[in-house]
Amino acid sequence: MIILSKLADYAVIIATHLAVGTERQMTAAALAQEAKLPRATVAKVLKALAHAGLVAGARGAAGGYRLARPPATISVAELVAAIDGAMGLTQCTSHVPSCERSNFCPTRPHWHRINHAVATALGAVTLADMLPFASFAPQPPAASRETVTP
Repeated sequence: MIILSKLADYAVIIATHLAVGTERQMTAAALAQEAKLPRATVAKVLKALAHAGLVAGARGAAGGYRLARPPATISVAELVAAIDGAMGLTQCTSHVPSCERSNFCPTRPHWHRINHAVATALGAVTLADMLPFASFAPQPPAASRETVTP
């Protein structure tokens, strides 16, 4: 089973919340409350996403975080890489230069191809693709919604 880290999963969730509204800007506290995640965790994820250039922060009373680019131009692969680093499904394809088996391992050359396939698949899914059909953004009160009758 291949499982992303919790922080990488949270990065996708947080970015999805930011992607709901055009030019949506939110504080870490507001994002934590809306996403139902611990505030310290949200702040940590936002810092990593900002370092990767995926979110931009503004200081001050009207400050907060917003996506640095449109949701359709941010891939899930970028979000995951901002938290977990380069994709590596096995030790020999991650940051470890080699292992004691690398000279005679028959599967080592194939793991790079598999890594590439997974990275390509994650790269093909954008943040816009991750948005739910029914947005979790605050909705107007029921009385002000238009009703369409058949």
